[in-house]
Amino acid sequence: MPNERLRAVMAAGGWTYEALAAKTEVDPKSVERWVNLNRVPRRTTALRAAEILGEDVHALWPAIRQPRKARGVSPDLEALYPQRADLPVSVFIDLFQQARQQIDILVYAAVFLHEAYPRLNALLTERAAEGCAVRIAIGDADSPGVRRRGQEERYGHGIDSRCRLALMHYRALIHTPVVELRTHGTTLYNSLYRADDQMLVNTHVWGVNAYGAPVWQLRRSVEGGMFDTYATSFEAVWDTARAVEE
Repeated sequence: MPNERLRAVMAAGGWTYEALAAKTEVDPKSVERWVNLNRVPRRTTALRAAEILGEDVHALWPAIRQPRKARGVSPDLEALYPQRADLPVSVFIDLFQQARQQIDILVYAAVFLHEAYPRLNALLTERAAEGCAVRIAIGDADSPGVRRRGQEERYGHGIDSRCRLALMHYRALIHTPVVELRTHGTTLYNSLYRADDQMLVNTHVWGVNAYGAPVWQLRRSVEGGMFDTYATSFEAVWDTARAVEE
């Protein structure tokens, strides 16, 4: 029996087997089997395909069960990664590509994004051109907070130099409509990467570089949950940050 729901969604969006296969990084024959034989992909692949198609994964593949969560775990929590290094940069880029209304970035530097994906500025400009508001807050290289973080992470002057590098990367965006760039000197407990109602939270651990610290993957599902806690934190830092001038 074919998967008529998946067939209809793909037809409505103009998706070919080859196009969806390329996006989900599988063989086109696999996508053909999803449609014609109602085969169920692996959970991670199904989630990615559903997100690309803009559909609920359980509507496309009812056989895929919701993961069982431990008692007391926030419904906003989708995944937990032991280290940021466990996430390919494509996870961050895909997050921003999906944004339609809002992108928020709160970091000290996070130059790994530009280093691994040189088109980051172009991507943010494209999203802004579609009406997506972009706010970027990076560390003030001269602030006591940044210098202290360098000492705690044993970076020395490395972190403030990376803040200057991040500013150099992002400065090209200051004349882009609906893109705002600010610097902050706060004690940063988490780096935040938000796209609409999704967020990656890179926790900061004393004495550990950010790439070695855990990452929460959140999706807003309840009011006042984990997602809103971190979103409120971003707003508090943003209010204290200073706009970057030419």
